[in-house]
Amino acid sequence: MDILSNLKYAKGAVKKRKRIARGEGSGHGGTATRGMNGQKSRSGAKHRAWFEGGQMPLQRRVPKKGFNHIFKIEYQPVNTGRLQELVDNKKIEEGADVTPAVLFKAGAISKAAAPYKILGRGELKAKLNVEAHAFSKSAKEQIEKAGGTIKEIKA
Repeated sequence: MDILSNLKYAKGAVKKRKRIARGEGSGHGGTATRGMNGQKSRSGAKHRAWFEGGQMPLQRRVPKKGFNHIFKIEYQPVNTGRLQELVDNKKIEEGADVTPAVLFKAGAISKAAAPYKILGRGELKAKLNVEAHAFSKSAKEQIEKAGGTIKEIKA
């Protein structure tokens, strides 16, 4: 039975620490594992993690070009032809309210919380009450021509 005071590491599990710069007899004397010459062989030698030895650094080599508008609103597009397709496939009933949740459930948009815009490609014959964050001019005309209503959601 092992008592806590008798516990020992397994044979070969503990390796002796490398004692550098303790004379030639240690096997790590002379240059003390630093190599022959060069910046890192000198005493007090330090350089930052991103330092590239005097080579032009990566963040200065990469071209700075373009502009990212941080307030840009990316709309998910939904065409009027797609709305008609959903009505034809009985995923949306004619005369129903078309909301973000309805479009998400029908698979017309990928994120219910993200803004979407109704665009005028395709033909809409069904009467729908459409709620969206934005509408194109041609989409508005098609929806109203079919007898539907438009409601703009304020984000």
